[in-house]
Amino acid sequence: MSEQPPPYGGSAGSGTGGSVTVRRVRTHHLAEMKQRGERITMLTSYDMYTAEVFDEAGIDVLLVGDSASNNVYGNETSLPVTVDELLPLTRAVARSARRAMVLGDLPFGSYQASPEQAYLTAARFMKEGGAHAVKLEGGAEMAPVVERLTRGGIPVCAHIGFTPQSEHTLGGYRVQGRGESAERVLRDAHAVQEAGAFAVVMEMVPGDVATQVSQELAIPTIGIGAGVGCDGQVLVWQDAFGLRTGRMPRFVKQYADLRGTLAGAARAYADDVRAGTFPGPEHTF
Repeated sequence: MSEQPPPYGGSAGSGTGGSVTVRRVRTHHLAEMKQRGERITMLTSYDMYTAEVFDEAGIDVLLVGDSASNNVYGNETSLPVTVDELLPLTRAVARSARRAMVLGDLPFGSYQASPEQAYLTAARFMKEGGAHAVKLEGGAEMAPVVERLTRGGIPVCAHIGFTPQSEHTLGGYRVQGRGESAERVLRDAHAVQEAGAFAVVMEMVPGDVATQVSQELAIPTIGIGAGVGCDGQVLVWQDAFGLRTGRMPRFVKQYADLRGTLAGAARAYADDVRAGTFPGPEHTF
């Protein structure tokens, strides 16, 4: 019997007798979602608990992003994080998500030297990290890398537009694809599709350009700061759910104030300990 697509946008689905039937989201499921006009959901995740929660919430793809650099390890940018730092996070997410596709992000310097370097790095994410696919940044110039990985059995999600690993080359966090440079975004999108990418992330691209790319490509597009015309959306979870403070990018919508919730809980715990009301009799053996 052929594998049926999972029940997108909700729980994993219930079987008889209260058992749960879980089917893994695969690349062909994402392609089918685009064909049906169903939006794809993606969030970052770096640990078992967020992986479990987001998976249960029906998120389709969990990205173990190089954004862990500045959201887990305390760096200012995504550039310093290493393969060896991302692999344990990827492994934790892959072990904890039962339905979502787990996408490992190749960090800066781990794949740009050559297609062979990229393949060896990506293979580690698949073998050691348990990832189901990998993501890498770059357009037409990375087509040979995308082709090498896909030829070697590694599914690739490309990332074009603003590419954070190239922030110094691009002159900082700037929208890409305005005016005449829109043609470059279109060329990059088609190049990575032709090289074999199963999807492409577009970051900080004007909405009309992203919509045109989404209409022209057969593969799904995932937007972050690229408007509503993409086939799906991705956000860094600490941004979306209010754990990170400070100035947020314009494209972020905050759905919760987890920092406030955690701070309130921590203060309540500290107050109980200082007052001697915790632990109480019910917490004592």
